[in-house]
Amino acid sequence: MFHSILFDFMLIGALGVGSQWLGWRFRIPAIVVMSIVGLLVGPIFGVLQPADDFGELFKPIVSIAVAIILFEGSLGLDFREVKGLQRPVFRIVTIGAFLAWLLGSLAAHYVAGLSWAVAFVIGGLFIVTGPTVILPLLRQAKLKPRPAAILKWEGIIVDPFGALLAVFAFEIIDFLMADDVTGNALLMFFAASAFAGVIGYVLGKGLGWMFEHGHVPEFLKSPVMFTVVIFCFTIADEIAHETGLLAVTAMGMTLANMHISSIEDMRNFKENISVLLVSAIFVMLTASLTVETLMEIFNIQIIAFVLLMLFVVRPISIWLSTIGTDLSFGERALVGWIAPRGIVALTVAGYFANVLLEAGFEDAQILTSLTFALVFATVCAHGFSIGWLAKKLDLSIDGQPGVLLVGASSFTTGLAKSLQDLKVPVLITDSSWHRLVTARKEGIPFMKEEILSEQTEYHLDMTPYEYMVAASELDSYNALVCNTFVPEIGRSNLFQLTLHNSRGDDLEDMGNTIGGRLLFNQRATWERLNEKIDGGFVFRKTNITEQYTYAKYLEERHPETLLLYILKPSGKIVFYTHKSQPKGENGDVLVSLMPPSKEFKRIQSKLNEQQNENEAKN
Repeated sequence: MFHSILFDFMLIGALGVGSQWLGWRFRIPAIVVMSIVGLLVGPIFGVLQPADDFGELFKPIVSIAVAIILFEGSLGLDFREVKGLQRPVFRIVTIGAFLAWLLGSLAAHYVAGLSWAVAFVIGGLFIVTGPTVILPLLRQAKLKPRPAAILKWEGIIVDPFGALLAVFAFEIIDFLMADDVTGNALLMFFAASAFAGVIGYVLGKGLGWMFEHGHVPEFLKSPVMFTVVIFCFTIADEIAHETGLLAVTAMGMTLANMHISSIEDMRNFKENISVLLVSAIFVMLTASLTVETLMEIFNIQIIAFVLLMLFVVRPISIWLSTIGTDLSFGERALVGWIAPRGIVALTVAGYFANVLLEAGFEDAQILTSLTFALVFATVCAHGFSIGWLAKKLDLSIDGQPGVLLVGASSFTTGLAKSLQDLKVPVLITDSSWHRLVTARKEGIPFMKEEILSEQTEYHLDMTPYEYMVAASELDSYNALVCNTFVPEIGRSNLFQLTLHNSRGDDLEDMGNTIGGRLLFNQRATWERLNEKIDGGFVFRKTNITEQYTYAKYLEERHPETLLLYILKPSGKIVFYTHKSQPKGENGDVLVSLMPPSKEFKRIQSKLNEQQNENEAKN
């Protein structure tokens, strides 16, 4: 089918991003959707054949995309993240990774039939567990903090080193397998590798220095950074073939450990670029598979290799590396099973398949099929089993979506208590022990942390919480908190208290684009909500039934009642906001803030009178 390259780019982008959306919408791994879509438009129906359509541009496009993806991943390799972690994490990312490399290489050689050179390259790459896949799975599975932390940090720490290990394995074996290999040649190889690391370090330091000292304007920081990444990759690769990935990884690690605020400010942009590239490259690679390559997946050797990686290599490497740690049997079993390979494994494997074939390793022609089989099998097997297995091993938390409340006060304590009574996971965070006193007395889970602190993300497990309510007394702080957590939680699940609207509708308009969705009604400011609590208002739960309908409730409610949220039978929480007034249905639980009873008012009035009399006497 003939069509332009422009059409190919459009179709690849639409299919990739569309697959990501379908994965999010139906809560299935997006990589599974991209695999199916790429196969459908590529080898099955022949609509798209990127390798043929792009011609000589195909390899440079994939190479640069892989370099950017690895650079973006290495920016997460902040050494502070590994400090203070539990002993099992260190054992898994060191001993466990080495065992996985060794056992995976043996399996690739003896079972998949690959040569030692190709086996050790692909064995090194397959130690990665794919953070782009594991993190969405953790959010979906709602694991308890310990196993979630181990899987999360393993993915982040090992991912850059997997690609790096594959690069080193290829370079070393390429020289060792050459007929004319000499001591000088090996020396030149190590010198070239060292140069790649140095150029990555120097460019990272230089770029970080320019950012820190204001030598690059804000609007140019992202373009400059990615231009330098491509420059770093290209220069290193031209001087010594295949060392470009080492250079960009070193550059990313250098920037990550300089702790530059500008890098954090560009986080959303970097993640968006990474998601776009991952989506596009994955579709391109799967669409470029031939029918013959696809049929090779069903080769008995490939199937046996995948089964060994799933049921032998991963479990053995985890069980051996965690001997003597405090992990329970269930935790070791879960971690030993969950190891999905993702987009980095497939893109880098496709890259190495071409490189190894050019280097004369003919058996590398099955690398793409082998990797795709492993990626697809692990994503499907682990993606659809992690929740079930975690429940069986009692390692999952309640499936009910939780609420994270930012800012301790009388109102947030009462709101948290109402959620807790409905068995909704809840947590109050505040930087002040004084403000947390009420929550502590009521037995509400709390954390004394500044939610915006860089260190908080290392201490706070966000997995149980799908909703965030910024409820401090400062509108600007609430808006900043909501904006900061848009990537993690999503704008539709971020809420903040009503703004102190003292200038008409100006602040109300600002709330549409900055900050979270404004809660309750226009009079529900921080001061008024806490005044209500101090005045005796109570949180009341009302069951909506066929007999006591939502319409009847509205007719009978007190005029001063403030509607807060509805808990659906599915566990979904629907908050009342300025622009959203949900209607209760049969089976819903409606939570409101109601004025005190007449008896309470009488007692309160008498106490106030006595207080006034005492003050008058004094």
